[in-house]
Amino acid sequence: MILVTTNEIEGRKIKEVKGYVKGSTVRAKNVGKDIIASLKMLVGGEIVEYTNMINESRQIAISRMVKEAEEKGANAIVCMRFASATVMYGASELMAYGTAVVIDKK
Repeated sequence: MILVTTNEIEGRKIKEVKGYVKGSTVRAKNVGKDIIASLKMLVGGEIVEYTNMINESRQIAISRMVKEAEEKGANAIVCMRFASATVMYGASELMAYGTAVVIDKK
């Protein structure tokens, strides 16, 4: 599966548009990570626990989006983007979305 943030894939022709696809996950912080984050805020620096949680969330959202695209018969996703939203205090949704397409074989 080819994923791009552009409208086209250089050197490839879009043969068919399958439509909008998305994948998302809702994640909540936990007490252990909050304590570590609070300590980091006192001394400064990267909060690795949250960085790892966000990276994992992105991968989950992407894999769900790709699965949906494959189910539609697509072999690429163009115009891919991420969005996030707060669901409730301490919990956020991370969504990956784009347009599923069929591109020519190279």
